[in-house]
Amino acid sequence: MSDMLDYEIEEDKLGMTVTSGHVVLKKDAQNLIGISIGGGAPPCPCLYVVQIFDNTPAAKEGSLASGNEIVGVNVQSVKGRTKVEVARMIQSIKAEVTFNYNKLHADPKEGKSLDIVLKKVKHRVVENMNTNTADALGLSRAILCSDGLLKKQEEMERTATMYSGLIIQTRRLLKAIFDLSQSHKAFGEVFCDIGVREPQPAASEAFSQFGEAHRNMEKFAIKMLKTVKPMISDLNTFLHKAVPDTRPTVRKYLDAKFEYLLHCLKVKEMDDEEYSYAALQEPSLQGRHWKL
Repeated sequence: MSDMLDYEIEEDKLGMTVTSGHVVLKKDAQNLIGISIGGGAPPCPCLYVVQIFDNTPAAKEGSLASGNEIVGVNVQSVKGRTKVEVARMIQSIKAEVTFNYNKLHADPKEGKSLDIVLKKVKHRVVENMNTNTADALGLSRAILCSDGLLKKQEEMERTATMYSGLIIQTRRLLKAIFDLSQSHKAFGEVFCDIGVREPQPAASEAFSQFGEAHRNMEKFAIKMLKTVKPMISDLNTFLHKAVPDTRPTVRKYLDAKFEYLLHCLKVKEMDDEEYSYAALQEPSLQGRHWKL
């Protein structure tokens, strides 16, 4: 049963594939290859590439990317090791380092959206995470502020939901009014016909007036329906034209701003780490992630 469950979990990759590879990177004059790593035991079951730095051996070679899982260094498995152990292993190797890695592939058309979704999920998760755990995983606990436009978008969605319910109820009400108006029309025709045939003048007049009153009620209902119809049409335009047209535009703007803020946050993290390294004059063993 357990083997079957593992197989089902392994097979369900939500349309994404995982490939394995290896790359040999030559160190530069500072004994660096240009990556930072995060994760590692005990809080995280794997080690992964946090960042590739520009104009470094790793960036120029191009195989490794942020998010790649590191599974081996110079043919030695790093499963179950801490990032400090792996960092020291890499630092101790001279000239060339061989990495074995796993890479996740998404549909190129969906990759951008998937990346943004995962980043947003990350910030929701990190918000309630213990500081030490977040640091061990290489995650920043700095949470992006909610944008005012996002609140406006949420308000628009709530308004659209309210209008949708209002339209449904109004249509039912108007349908009931129309059905009632047809009943008034039928009554009016019957009473007027009785009034025409009634031999007594007083009774004939009464039936005719009663019939005319029902006809007027039917005419008033139809007039009211014609007046309300454009209002329902405007609400439909808002729901099925304005909101669908506005939603992707706002989402595109919010995603762009989210990515920009993430970039600013990453730059700040790098600046903070550089300051810490300069102050200590050595790589920090307790830092958010290792630069190698």
